[in-house]
Amino acid sequence: MKPRVEIIALGGTIACAPDSGASGVAPSLTGMDLVAAVPQLGTLAQIGARNLSNLPSTEIGLPLLFDLAAAIRAHEDEGIAGIVVTQGTDTIEETAFVLHLLHRGSMPVVVTGAMRNPSLPGADGPANLLAAVACAVDPGCRDLGVMVAFDDVIHPAAWVQKRDTSSTGAFWSPAPLGWMAEERPALYAKAPHRAAFDIPQDATLPFVPILKPGLSDPPLLVDACLAAGAAGLVLDLAGGGHVHSSWLDPLTAAAERMPVVFSSRTRGGRVLSRTYGQVGGEIDLLNRGLQGSGDLDALKARLVLILALMTGAPGRFGEVTNLSWQPGNFETIPTRRP
Repeated sequence: MKPRVEIIALGGTIACAPDSGASGVAPSLTGMDLVAAVPQLGTLAQIGARNLSNLPSTEIGLPLLFDLAAAIRAHEDEGIAGIVVTQGTDTIEETAFVLHLLHRGSMPVVVTGAMRNPSLPGADGPANLLAAVACAVDPGCRDLGVMVAFDDVIHPAAWVQKRDTSSTGAFWSPAPLGWMAEERPALYAKAPHRAAFDIPQDATLPFVPILKPGLSDPPLLVDACLAAGAAGLVLDLAGGGHVHSSWLDPLTAAAERMPVVFSSRTRGGRVLSRTYGQVGGEIDLLNRGLQGSGDLDALKARLVLILALMTGAPGRFGEVTNLSWQPGNFETIPTRRP
């Protein structure tokens, strides 16, 4: 008997069709519509499909993702082989990471979508969906947490980023898990599955803004965020984690009241911790009580901080970020790239 894969559709470009009442396209296709367009899926697995929403991905919020994580847990209890989530690409790097932090099981969870809607020549949704299902049924993809299958590349949820507005190769990560070869996943690295968060049902969603200082930008938004009820701050800083000296007093005061995390706006490499000793350098910020985000960019650091605050244990931010890119935590699989 073929393994069973459940496709949970959230909407997005992969599900878009021309809107008869307006210009452009909008999400309207169902999960079953997506499956019907790729008959090869039936050669890999028994396919179930349903919609949890039908939205552009910027409308996806954490409450929806908590419901999705609960559905994934229920399906794993049923003994299915894997889950594929289809959605819009604009927020895949965030949603996949949240699911990665919530998923405790061994079952593969694969997120995918499309850059070209089904009405366009060369629509990439069918190929991406086929790749995602192939990963979901592959035993080698178990115990990897959540991954993103896109344009024949398999990315870890922790490091995947969308870096182009329209290219079919929009997604990038510094260390892909592998590639698709002859419609099968070929894995070359195994990322650690981070410790999962258990979110209490009565937890409230904290306000955690991201601030990105530019040249001559005064620190007025720091106090404004505090006045608006921020429970934490994430800073998207220059280089390895550096800020103008005018920001230091407000940030020091903020760090005495709440977690203040800094990341790098370069979105590549990791924030530094012991290189630059000038005023406003990363050593200065750490001495003032701020925390570095490791190799997580600001979007992902914000999500970790939100989930940590929702569990009532903000210290778990450091626990999660310290897992990334540490020796022994990224295992190379001895296979060859095709």
